[in-house]
Amino acid sequence: MRTRVVSALLASFLALPLVLTASCGGDDDEDAEPFDTLADCYDDHHNEENLSVQEAIVVCCIDHPIAGEHPSCGATAAACVTHVTTELGSEAAAAEVDAACAAYVDELDN
Repeated sequence: MRTRVVSALLASFLALPLVLTASCGGDDDEDAEPFDTLADCYDDHHNEENLSVQEAIVVCCIDHPIAGEHPSCGATAAACVTHVTTELGSEAAAAEVDAACAAYVDELDN
């Protein structure tokens, strides 16, 4: 009887991390907050959370649905630069946008 109790406890300890992972949702992308515009997302991540320009752009483009699009900044660096420049205007310098879009495309490829 004691062996069964020990076996049951051991099995529950081994299974507990799997249950917690499944219940907490392993895929964060599905739960990411959607934004109406890239500017709204950028403002939240750059101005409110103090992420760098590059980090904020990449997070918004990769992690958050923007106007229903996910990922939201196109399939190429050029498309990303056009989209981000149009959406953010002068909020970010061209060199920062270029670097962010290169990082975004690298993330897409991985």
